[in-house]
Amino acid sequence: MELQSILHFLENKSILITGATGFLAKVFIEKILRVQPNVKKLYLLIRAADSASALHRFNTEVVEKELFKVVREKYGGKLNSLIQAKVIVLFGDITCDSLGLDSNTLENLSGQVNVVINLAATTNFDERYDMALRINTVGAANVLNFAAKCKQLVVFLHVSTAYVCGEREGLILETHLKLGDSLNGMLGLNIEKEKEIIHNKLQQLHNDGASEKQITMEMKDLGIERARKYGWPNTYSFTKAMGEMLLGHLKNDIPIVIIRPSIITSTFREPFSGWLEGVRHIDSFVVGYGKGKMSCFPGNPQTITDLIPSDMVVNAMIASMAAAAGEATLKIYHVGSSMSNPVTYQRLQDYGLLFFTAQPWRAKDGKHVVVRRATQLPTRAAVRTYMELHYLLPLKILSLLNAASCNYFQRAYLDLSRKVDFLMRLVELFSPYLFFKGVFDDMNTEKLRRAVKERCGIDEDEMFYFDPKIINWDDYFVNTHIAGVVKYAFKR
Repeated sequence: MELQSILHFLENKSILITGATGFLAKVFIEKILRVQPNVKKLYLLIRAADSASALHRFNTEVVEKELFKVVREKYGGKLNSLIQAKVIVLFGDITCDSLGLDSNTLENLSGQVNVVINLAATTNFDERYDMALRINTVGAANVLNFAAKCKQLVVFLHVSTAYVCGEREGLILETHLKLGDSLNGMLGLNIEKEKEIIHNKLQQLHNDGASEKQITMEMKDLGIERARKYGWPNTYSFTKAMGEMLLGHLKNDIPIVIIRPSIITSTFREPFSGWLEGVRHIDSFVVGYGKGKMSCFPGNPQTITDLIPSDMVVNAMIASMAAAAGEATLKIYHVGSSMSNPVTYQRLQDYGLLFFTAQPWRAKDGKHVVVRRATQLPTRAAVRTYMELHYLLPLKILSLLNAASCNYFQRAYLDLSRKVDFLMRLVELFSPYLFFKGVFDDMNTEKLRRAVKERCGIDEDEMFYFDPKIINWDDYFVNTHIAGVVKYAFKR
């Protein structure tokens, strides 16, 4: 279908969204309700024990968020009526066959749904391997299998991540991953075998009487181990990559769009600037630095940090759905900024210094935290040396003192040991991104931007903006994003 009007495409469409209480899903739902109230239905799949619990989650975790203040102002007292008329909350689980839905609901949906959007995911870099594979890999296939049963389906959209590329360098193209592909040439990647490895490991742990905590750590370590075996840096990117592989393999003639956003940040413009939820990726460093807990920044200062605001990701999703409707193809879009409006890691550090110097964080004792320019650790070797001198060596000394004093320093030793373990894990998980040497080609996304501008008119071009070139990083990061982190994430 040739792209004409995005608003017209959305009109009278029934859209099913998985992961409906997630960060990006909230931004999507708000956008649709605000700009196209003539959408037919929004079916929201929420993981819950029953329908009442799912509805409670929708009300408390979605609609009551400040994100919806603009749509509340637009419709006033009519918003509740609009939601009752347009939104249907379903309790289900993408890790289950038929998404955990009963036969009557499945039959009804199969005749109604036009668009399926899979936003359900676990984004923890070191998630338990069994959970990550169930949600990010098998779950994606389950959602596609559901979409295949929808008689009125015009497009299936899956949100992945640009970092399914692992640590590849240079220009990274918008190409699909084939079943069994690895990033390092290692042969033998087989998703069914991965399931078997997980099953056998869990069985062994249960037979050995392992505690739930031990099982969790073993599953996390297994995920990292399997990911690195085939060239991925962590469990998240590995299981998302395998999810993409399954979608390509099971596609048949279903129109599929895969959106690969880079690092998603707070809203750029709509419904208002600076909204975000939770501490996301680089925000961990923002929070640590602002609170005076980070005296160093691991990572190459010249690394291009690919960032993209959440509202731009959602706009790209909507535009790509409209463009792909009815086309029996698999289209991949990188949604990021490294190609057209790059920002370096050094500049992000400068923004943090600028913001927290002007607006210092107030500590629990009421005093302002004084931030200083952090020590640069531009190589992995520099990171290892710094960690040795500032953390591992003091830990070894404290261990010797503790042993010599009959465990007099036991509490201090355990506290420092936990802190060191946490920091080492953090550095290990984030290193692939802090030393990343790739740039994401966005030719497909650029063509989509041009199509929206040329065929949909100026009003829709402005309504569904997703061109990173319009971002002034100096202004956005200092006055919008970090301010949003402080407002919405710091206190958590």
